[in-house]
Amino acid sequence: MSQEILARLTEVLEERKQADPEHSYVASLYKKGLDTILKKVGEECTETVIAAKNVATQTDKDELIYEMADLWFHSIVLLSQQGVHPDEILNELDRRFGLSGIEEKAQRNK
Repeated sequence: MSQEILARLTEVLEERKQADPEHSYVASLYKKGLDTILKKVGEECTETVIAAKNVATQTDKDELIYEMADLWFHSIVLLSQQGVHPDEILNELDRRFGLSGIEEKAQRNK
């Protein structure tokens, strides 16, 4: 189900590139450009960090889930705007399986 949601979201975000910015939030982000999208990702990142810090009980996780969904959504908008398909990110994550974080980072620094 999760891959289906990602595929549907990716398809909708691509369609929004042709949509009227007056009637589509995503189209308005695309029209405003990279700086606006980056600011939105940064804002959502900060809100996610705050929500995570506020998790004191099981029931407080709702705010974290909501904010993380916003962060993922806006991150995927950024990928779409940059012409990067989410599958490229999933492939990179898959490549890292079996590597320790230390090994993976060392490979990047070569």
